[in-house]
Amino acid sequence: MTDYVLAIDNGTTSTRAIVFDHLGNKVGVGQKETTQIFPNAGWVEHDPEEIWSNTRDVMALALTQAGLSAANIVAVGITNQRETTVVWDRETGKPLYNAIVWQDTRTSDIVSNVAQHHDVTRITALTGLPVSTYFAASKLRWILDNIPDARARARSGSLLFGTIDTWLLWNLTGGPHGGVHATDVTNASRTLLMNLETLDWDDELLAVFDIPRNLLPVIRPSSGLFGVCVGDLEGVPVSGILGDQHAATFGQCAFEPGEAKNTYGTGNFLMLNTGIRPTVSQNGLITTVAYQVSGEPAHYALEGSIAVTGSLIQWLRDNLQLFSSASDVEPLAASVSDNGGIAIVPAFSGLFAPHWDSNARGVIVGLTRYVTKAHIARAALESVAFQTAEVLAAMNADTGVPLTELKVDGGMVVNNLLMQFQSDIVRVPVVRPRIIETTALGAAFAAGLAVGYWSSRDELRKLWQEDSRWIPQMQVAESERLMRVWSKAVSKSAGWVDDDSPST
Repeated sequence: MTDYVLAIDNGTTSTRAIVFDHLGNKVGVGQKETTQIFPNAGWVEHDPEEIWSNTRDVMALALTQAGLSAANIVAVGITNQRETTVVWDRETGKPLYNAIVWQDTRTSDIVSNVAQHHDVTRITALTGLPVSTYFAASKLRWILDNIPDARARARSGSLLFGTIDTWLLWNLTGGPHGGVHATDVTNASRTLLMNLETLDWDDELLAVFDIPRNLLPVIRPSSGLFGVCVGDLEGVPVSGILGDQHAATFGQCAFEPGEAKNTYGTGNFLMLNTGIRPTVSQNGLITTVAYQVSGEPAHYALEGSIAVTGSLIQWLRDNLQLFSSASDVEPLAASVSDNGGIAIVPAFSGLFAPHWDSNARGVIVGLTRYVTKAHIARAALESVAFQTAEVLAAMNADTGVPLTELKVDGGMVVNNLLMQFQSDIVRVPVVRPRIIETTALGAAFAAGLAVGYWSSRDELRKLWQEDSRWIPQMQVAESERLMRVWSKAVSKSAGWVDDDSPST
């Protein structure tokens, strides 16, 4: 077969393009890192124009590596960091401000004000989300409130808002010259502005956050025609868009209720398909849209979102300079038999599920002079597994049906030490698929399904293959002891930000 699907995968730290064949194999890859901008403590930004430029570059790199041209591509899928917020000028395509990244916590005052003056339980009932700095609404509100003339221009219709999928779609399909301004239900479900039942922007929520409706993109199903590319991919349809964790769920073929996956990336995200009716969590999880195929009802999910996992390893590499490459963390951690009595709680952006404490901050506890950088590396990896175990326990409590195995994907799952420790802590087998780039694969699946490149989800299931499996080896009493120590460490990070904290 000479036809292929191209997936654009914009993550928090890089943008990739991957060309997939009909068997789901990678035949070409391009990747470029995204510059991380930290103007103040708790602020995290990206340059939207750099992201668009990098996207064009990585698409060209992937096609070149595959020895293909645009003529060989039958569909484009997009997957993206979800809550990251961009506002740009409709006529010029110029962003008003840098993209405010999902990890950013500058909007805590906006969130506190909303919580003080509105019924947050009502907002959660409508959206499935806690009122938090994590989601896009407060980021959009901050731009409108803080950039000169932004609110007036928004009301006049000269500005557009989108998460990164919308920004890329608009540019791919023409930008100022007829670009399509749309998003999919999964990304819209992460804004605090979409009603989970109607799958449309909600006037009550728009009023709460003081957002003009004419800023917002059209909401469409995840798998279906969005628009047609111009320029580099002239004539190729964009026919799949999913937020990154939803795309990974689709790529892991978790299409039916009770099927789940855990993605290990910049953060960790455990998602469980709950079917065509939303399930409200009683244990600190998010209710979200899992995916929607055009012409069908949406499928919903419970999600446990962990802000800092892979980015903790990046922090050890870049800020503390404990090693030169992220891959060095495994041999360094394996050089010691335990964590030396320390625990790391990486609450750089507060604690997400199941705690939802925006005032928590990162801590390293239990330090003695015995501790070396190897112990720090090991404790960092262990923190990933501990946070996942907390979320899994909440998910089990919400559903009453404990998982029997944990499907994993994302960049960190190549770390065998982490995967074994994860299995030990959650007490179930951990299963890694043959293709670990399931985020990009899910976007490709959604796009290819929409144009008939793949005939059905049953055909997609047949492409999924197991690569490795880890079985619990640690004694139950020891794993339970380690979780108790972790819980004690979490209590030390809770509520750190108070009136004595720096205003930045």
